[in-house]
Parts: sequence; structure tokens; C-alpha cells
Amino acid sequence: MPATQIFSTPDLSPELDNPLDFAIRSRDKNTLEMVRDALRRKQVMLAYQPIVRADRLHRPAFYEGLIRVLDDTGRIIPARDFIEVVETDEMGRIIDCLALEMGLEALTEEPGLRLSINMSARSIGYKRWMDTLNHGMQVDPTVAERLILEITESSAMLMPELVTSFMSDLQNYGVSFALDDFGAGYTAFRFLKDFYFDIVKIDGQFIRNIHADPDNQVLSKALVSIAEQFEMFTVAECVEAEEDAHFLESIGIDCMQGYFFGAPTTVPPWRAPAKKRHA
Repeated sequence: MPATQIFSTPDLSPELDNPLDFAIRSRDKNTLEMVRDALRRKQVMLAYQPIVRADRLHRPAFYEGLIRVLDDTGRIIPARDFIEVVETDEMGRIIDCLALEMGLEALTEEPGLRLSINMSARSIGYKRWMDTLNHGMQVDPTVAERLILEITESSAMLMPELVTSFMSDLQNYGVSFALDDFGAGYTAFRFLKDFYFDIVKIDGQFIRNIHADPDNQVLSKALVSIAEQFEMFTVAECVEAEEDAHFLESIGIDCMQGYFFGAPTTVPPWRAPAKKRHA
């Protein structure tokens, strides 16, 4: 028998993918279908997490509105379970629109609220998103100065010139901008002086257990120093322990966010029953 018949090239057709590839592809397909169905039914909501002052009073400076999608059983699916799958799809833009719509409604509902909402740079120039923002500012002219738009470092780096122009336009109306996951990327520093972000949120990988991690202590101090140089407000993400909070206070962090201060909730203080608010 010829050698070519013994050592034949295996069939690499899609039907014969290895089980792991097949499982990942099936999972992503199911996730897309679940999210698409939820968006069609508008089965989405915001969960609100406080960002507190690092002055030992720990009063909320503002809240972050985190998008939640409900499956057909009503179970809440956190964004981390689907955002990577949909962010390059049209559904990612629709999610940004719905998050902004609900955020603007909350700002109109509660005049004392300051709120941050996540968006992708891919939504810049998206007509539905801009129409939503313009409508919200027409309904309540005060929402612009109480709205913070969060853009991840990786998203901002996709199209830095477009992001800087977009930010400049909206900052003229009073909208603030936060750079999310600061430090997680590798190319932001050469653009940082051009972006003019109002707030930087230091990525949680540098914050968790920081009180016992000398390397992350040095890195976080450097990130705080960079933010101070550019007159940007600093927020430490993923603060989960009292010891970490004390260390962050000592290095001059302005605000902190994490489960130590409060988990995201769909019933924030301004919507809680009066009895609970005063308990």
C-alpha cells in the first residue's frame, strides 16, 4: 500500500472540529440567540453600583449603571457573560442605546443623581444612540452635566481620533467621560494627553489584594501619578477588602468601587421603599 495512504491528511472540515471548538462555537451561538431575543422583547435593566468617596466618609460620589439582560426564564445574565460575544455585532450598539435610554430615565427621575453609563467606541456616530442622547437632554437639560460616559481603554484605542473628537463635542454640553479599565492596555499612554478624560478607573487586576501585593502597589501608585499629572479624577475598581480600601486611601485615590462598598442592585436607594431608606 502506498505511503500516502497510510499517512493521509486528516479531514479538517468544520463538521469534524475538535469537541472544544464545537462547544465554544455552540455556546457563542446560543448566547447570541439569547441576547437577540432579550433585546427584541426589551428584557433588559440597569443594576446600579455606588462609587464612593475615599475620604473615610465613603459617601457615593456617583453610581455606575450596569446593563443586565434577562433570559426567557427571567434570570439576570451579567454583561460579562455576553458582552465579548456581542460587542462586535450590531447588538452591541443596541445594548449601548438601551443602557443610555435607561440611564437618562434614571437621571430625569432623580435630580440629585450622577450616573455613569458604559458605551463602546463603535457606537459613536450611531444614529439611534445620538437620537437617544439628544432626546434625553431635551427632556431634562440638567442630565448632560450629571451624565458620565465610560469607554474602555481597549475600545478607545480602536479609533482614538474619532473618540477625542466625540468627547470634545459632548464635553461642551457638560457630559463627562471616564476611561474604564485604565492600565489594562498597552498603548493608551501616548494618547492620554490628547483624550482629556475627566475620570480614569484603574483596572481591578491592580486593585484586588493590593494591600499585600508590592508589585501592584507600585503600579497603582504610578497610574495615580499619571492621572494627577493630567488632572483626572481617579477611581479604583474591584475594591473588595477593608485593607485594600485603607491602602488606596493612603496613596491618594479619589474614589473607590467594589463589593466592599456595595454590590450592583436593581433597587437603588432612590427607588427603595421609604421604610428601607430610613431603616
